[in-house]
Amino acid sequence: MKFQATPIDGLFLIDLEPVSDERGFFARTYCSDEFRKHGLDPQVAQASISFNPRRGTLRGMHFQRDPNAEVKLVRCTRGSVQDVVIDLRTRSPSYRQWFGVELSADNRRMLYIPRGLAHGYLTLEDETEFSYQMSTPYHPESADGVRWNDPAFAVRWPIEVALIAERDRSYPDYVPG
Repeated sequence: MKFQATPIDGLFLIDLEPVSDERGFFARTYCSDEFRKHGLDPQVAQASISFNPRRGTLRGMHFQRDPNAEVKLVRCTRGSVQDVVIDLRTRSPSYRQWFGVELSADNRRMLYIPRGLAHGYLTLEDETEFSYQMSTPYHPESADGVRWNDPAFAVRWPIEVALIAERDRSYPDYVPG
C-alpha cells in the first residue's frame, strides 16, 4: 500500500500495490503493521457497506462525537463516488477545510479518515457500493453531522444532489464548539 498525505492533517489517500499475473492481481487492502508504521490507528471494530442504486445520492456529512469518535477506512467497491471530508478539529491547522477525491471500483483508492473529521460522499454512478471499516462500533447517541451544503465549508460537489436523507439535509448551520 502507498500512503499519501493530504492537505488535512492525518487524512491519507491510500493506493493499492497490486501484484499481477495471468490470473489477475492480488493486493493488500489493510495491514495493521503498515498503519502503525505510518502513525495511524490500526483498530477495526466494525465493518459496513452501503448500496446506492441512484446516481446523485449523497450520504453525509457524518461523524461520531467523543467519547465514541471514530477512525474510518473507506473505499468504493462498485461504481464511483466523490468522497469528501471536513476538518472539524478546532486546534487543527486545516480546521474547517475540506478535501474531496474520487474513489471508484476502477481506481481502488482508499481514504483513511482520522477522528474529528466529518465524512460523506456523493455517488457518481448508479448501482454504487461503498465499504467502511471503523475503529469504534456505531453509537447512535454519539452520531452527529454537518450539512453537506453549509456555507461555512463551501464544499464544491461535482454533480447535482438528487437524493439525500432528511436528517442530512436538515443539519443546522455549523457553529464551532
